[in-house]
Amino acid sequence: MAWSTREIAQLAGTTLRAVRHYHDIGLLAEPQRRTNGYKQYEVAHLVRILRIKRLTELGFSLSQIATMDDTDDQPVEALRTLDAELAATIERLQRARVELGVILRQPTPAELPPGFAASDVVARMSPADRSFIVVLTRVLGAETMRAWADLLREPVIDPVAQRFDTLPADADEQTRAAVARDLVPYVRTLSAKHPDVKITNAGTRYSARYVEQAVGQALRELYNSAQLDVLRRISRLLSDPHDQPAQ
Repeated sequence: MAWSTREIAQLAGTTLRAVRHYHDIGLLAEPQRRTNGYKQYEVAHLVRILRIKRLTELGFSLSQIATMDDTDDQPVEALRTLDAELAATIERLQRARVELGVILRQPTPAELPPGFAASDVVARMSPADRSFIVVLTRVLGAETMRAWADLLREPVIDPVAQRFDTLPADADEQTRAAVARDLVPYVRTLSAKHPDVKITNAGTRYSARYVEQAVGQALRELYNSAQLDVLRRISRLLSDPHDQPAQ
């Protein structure tokens, strides 16, 4: 007895399109045809289609199946390889679930490492600050980023910091100078409390120049000209020996 294309597809629990596709890519040999031109599928074709179907259900691609020896009832090596790949995938998915659990318990933007900063702290950060921190997580070493993470677990409550966040690009000289001067004590306190918060290439595969350039580019893209001027003023004030607090 021979089956038509529709019948063989029905018997195998697949579709006409799938059977034709197997022919097109050379996975399934063309059957003989009747005198009227219709294909005549036999038991060997049914077995082959079922084999292809089963292997794809296990996770093999059609290109992988094409490389397998059809006389090998149990492609042991291929199955072992697939098993190892599935184990690695399961491990990756389990890690992802753990990270998702951390994010759900303590929401953090997806672009930041899970649990990197407290959700209330992140919520109060300006978009520019959040993006700047994202850049830092990509170019600074693990130890340095731990210091930054410790810093970011504390909410910013200094109102002068908010003045900096909302400083317009056309802020006048007097306003810039005032914001810089008023921010210095706050920055100095943070530096004393978190001395390891730095911009450095320590513990990375990058050169100091690369890290400096990446951070500089981020600053220029994320902050306006007035804010950048304030940051330069703060740096000068902090390095000025005449501006140090009394002992």
